[in-house]
Parts: sequence; structure tokens; C-alpha cells
Amino acid sequence: MRTGLSQHTGMRQELRINPRLYQAMDMLYMPMMDLQQHLKQELLVNPFLELLEPEDEEQDQQEKTVEQEKEKQEKEQEIDWEEILLNGFDVGGMKQQYEEQEYLEPVCVETPDLVDHLRGQLQLMDLTPRQLLLSEEFLGNINEDGYLGASLEEIQGSVNSLLESHAPGPDAPDELDALDELDPVAAPPPPATPPIPYYTTAEIEEMLLVIQRLDPPGVAARDLRECLLLQLAEAKDVDSLAYRLVAEAFLDLIAHRWNELAKRFGVEPQKVQAAADSLSRCDPKPGLKYSNRGDGYIIPDLIVVKVDGKYHVTLNDTGVPRLRLSRSYQDVARDKKALTPENKEFIAQKMNSANWMIQAIEQRRQTMLKVMNFIVDRQRGFFEKGVEFLKPLTLREVAEVISMHESTVSRVTNEKFVQTPRGVLPLKFFFSSALSTASGEDASARSIRAKLQKMVGEESTAKPLTDQQIVHKFKEQGIQIARRTVAKYRDQLGILPARMRKRV
Repeated sequence: MRTGLSQHTGMRQELRINPRLYQAMDMLYMPMMDLQQHLKQELLVNPFLELLEPEDEEQDQQEKTVEQEKEKQEKEQEIDWEEILLNGFDVGGMKQQYEEQEYLEPVCVETPDLVDHLRGQLQLMDLTPRQLLLSEEFLGNINEDGYLGASLEEIQGSVNSLLESHAPGPDAPDELDALDELDPVAAPPPPATPPIPYYTTAEIEEMLLVIQRLDPPGVAARDLRECLLLQLAEAKDVDSLAYRLVAEAFLDLIAHRWNELAKRFGVEPQKVQAAADSLSRCDPKPGLKYSNRGDGYIIPDLIVVKVDGKYHVTLNDTGVPRLRLSRSYQDVARDKKALTPENKEFIAQKMNSANWMIQAIEQRRQTMLKVMNFIVDRQRGFFEKGVEFLKPLTLREVAEVISMHESTVSRVTNEKFVQTPRGVLPLKFFFSSALSTASGEDASARSIRAKLQKMVGEESTAKPLTDQQIVHKFKEQGIQIARRTVAKYRDQLGILPARMRKRV
């Protein structure tokens, strides 16, 4: 081998993506709120962009204001005959001004979370500072569901390590001696504070009982069994069969072994089921009612409306700024003699960027409309009859029809929502895999799940349908489906197996 530097020539093909193309793809991916913020930022950094406003918008607004004032005056001068007939002529005259009520739009306010709710109750109790410190350690380990997320040993070790880290260090006496040497007349130092004793296991268990008596019932439980027992004890239902089932045979209870439980407790299976049903009044996640989850508002990117039997698709882009090239800056750009080479380069860059931004926005609009129009045509059965008539659809099919790449369709449909006569739905809702049928047509996996849920809802509780029986029912409808696929869809829908759905 020869070492050293050398040069050689060659040819090869490379795919390089323009940075603007990256930005265009990002704009396709952006939901409505993100696009608004992006365009507002572009308006700030690019002087060649400005908001597109109709020239006569101000004049129309003035005329509209005059008409509104005129209608308001006529309305105030109108005699309220209905009020006169009901309350007599003493009311008489014009409409009373106090009838006009100001409308205040409701706003979201921050509510106390579970920890704040528990801390407020502890502050009302007669607890020592030592107990309050330990209670804070417990509150820090309670999760959003209301369960205690750490063992008592872990809590004890954590709070004791906190005491150890705040204990006075060994250098404290030396510092006092140094002060005595500097000022021998100074008063003698106070006696050293004794170290704070560590928390014992008994204190940890006692504080757990204190917190478990707080509201909501079942808080600070370590598992579902303890959570149910705490709620039943709070309801003073400790002598019931339901309490005994949870306390003594919880595993058999959650497995729905009604006959075995009936023999064990010497009662009829119907009474065991009734006791188990009574547990439904308990809250398996008592902390969620105090969880501080912000309201999730969705602004649909597209709107589908039905007018005269036809579905029309429109973009919900009223909040998106309308952009155009600034006329004043275009006039400056035309006077090239007054510009320096640096100014010409800056103007050319910003002008090209502004033109490209306007084209990218329009291309985004057209792409979204093409995709949604095809979805509406393909899924018309869903819009007319419901989810059971949803047809299978893939990104590749849409891409082939609208002559775009599959990745482009994926970006258009990702995190986008559409307002339809059947509710606000994500665009990904309309895409699902296909299952073959006897007629040769494909059925959507989402429609199969809807039919499965309907079958289970209409089944006999004494003889629930097994997965194999569900397979036969689908076969009678001309749908070929495997038993393991039925089990998978059943798990996705949260439906229990037939043995656990059986009622005696």
C-alpha cells in the first residue's frame, strides 16, 4: 500500500434536498396552530411579506357599524307589547336597559391537583413539624391515579437520608473555637443541638394510616386490592360479602370464578356476582378526579359539510394570515440604481423567500383539499351509514390518485383533524388495513372492530360468544378472519374473554 495524499476524479449521483424543501415538508406536517405561529414569525423577519387585506375592508366595516347602530336604535325604540300584556301598562314604554346582559366567555382556570388537595387536609390536622415533614415525603410519592408509588422502606430511607444531609457537620465545634480566639470576651456559645432522631418503621406506618384516611377514599393505596378495601371501610361496609371477597379471595374475584367462590363462602353464585357488581361503585383510580389535566382544544384543519346531498370540503384557515408581497418594498427593489451590491443581495434573498413562502402555503392548501376530497369520495358509506361501512384505505392508494409521494400524504394526514357530520376526527381515522371477504371486496379493520363490538353487545350473558364462534359469525357475513385476529381486536376494544363475560 502506498501512503500519502493523492487526487483522483470520478462521477457519482447524489440526492441533495434543498433547505426550502425541508421547510415545505415541515409546513405540510404542521397543524393549524403551529402554522399560524410560523407565518407570524415569517412576517416579522421578512419585510417583503405583508398581510393581505381587501382594499375596501375599512369602508365595509364603517358601513356595517353604521347599520348596526341604526338597528340598535330602532330596537331600543320598539315597544315591548309582550311585556305590557304580561305585566300591565305600568311597565310601558321602551324596553328596559337592565334587560341587556353582558356575555362573559368562560375561561379555563387552574384547579388544585391531588397533592394540593391532600396537603390542605393535612394542614387542618394537629400534626407536629416532624409528622408534616414525613407527610410531604408521602405526598411526593403519590402518583396521578392516587396510588403510593414507593414502598414504605423506600420512603423511610429517603426521609432519613434527608435528615442526615441536614445534620450539623463535624467542623462546627472548630469554627466556634476560632471565634473564641478572636473574641475571648464573647459570651460562651449555646449548647450544641442534639441530632434529630431517624424515623422509625412505626412512624412510617402510622403516617400511612393518617394519609389513607384522607379524601378521596382509597388514596395512598399500594395496589387495587388495598384501594377497594379502603373505600369499603370508609363506606362502613366491612361486614359485607363484597369486602370478604376482596380481602380473602381477590385473585379468584378478578378471574370471575363465580362457582368456586360460591362454594368457598357457602352462598349461591348469583349472590357472588351481585357482590362483585356492587364493587363497581368504587373508584379504581381515586386520584384522577383531582388530576390537573388541561382542556385539550382541537381546531380542525378541514371541514366537511353536506349541502343538498353533496359533501363539500373546505379549509378551516380563517385564522391563518393571508400573505402577499409588500408593494412598497417592491417599488424599492425596482430602483436598482439606488441600491448597493449588498442591498441587492439582501433584497433578492428576501424577495425569493417571500415568493416561495406564498407558493408553499398555496401548495399546502391544495394538497390538503385533494387528499380530503378523495377520502370523502372513498368513504362516503361511512359518512352516510356509520363506522361499520368504513372501507380499507392506505396512504399508497391516496398517493397514486393525487399523483404525490406516499410520504407527502403521510405528512398531510399526520396530526390533522377534520370536522364532519359525524364529529371531529383525525385524518388517520380513515386509514386502516383490509380483510378479505367472500364477495371479493375488502373490509376495513376498523369496521370489523365495530362489528365485533356490536356482536358482543348483543350476545347472551349466560352463553357469551367465544372467539371461535365470533369467527364463524364473521364467516356467515362473508368475512374471512382468523381467531387470533379476533382475540387481538377484542383486546384492543377492552373486551374480556368469553369465560370472564359469563353470567350465571
